[in-house]
Amino acid sequence: QVQLVESGGGLVQAGGSLRLSCAASGLHFSIYTMAWFRQTPGKEREFVSAITWSGGNTYYADSVKGRFTISRDNAKNTVYLQMNSLKPEDTAAYFCAAGGGPGDIMGQRAYFYWGQGTQVTVSS
Repeated sequence: QVQLVESGGGLVQAGGSLRLSCAASGLHFSIYTMAWFRQTPGKEREFVSAITWSGGNTYYADSVKGRFTISRDNAKNTVYLQMNSLKPEDTAAYFCAAGGGPGDIMGQRAYFYWGQGTQVTVSS
């Protein structure tokens, strides 16, 4: 079955960096748009970043533009999120998603498969 497994979360001080990874299995990874979303308790899951199947197009939420970089390695079935200049407001559970269905690439409905999430905590 399809599995998306995130890793790389943790506790970091404001201004620091983390790199999240999402390893996919059970799907033809290279044809899917991949995305990262994040969620804090009591709030809706929000879009962070997405990358199209070839890596040719990337998308970012305004809140992370210039600080986060999404990339993918289709040979390794893995998508990454490099997070720099982290802020306390970046604290959230980060989820990897695979999709590319119709609709807004920044919307949850475009994604068919989801990981279990990895926690990122940024201390001030």
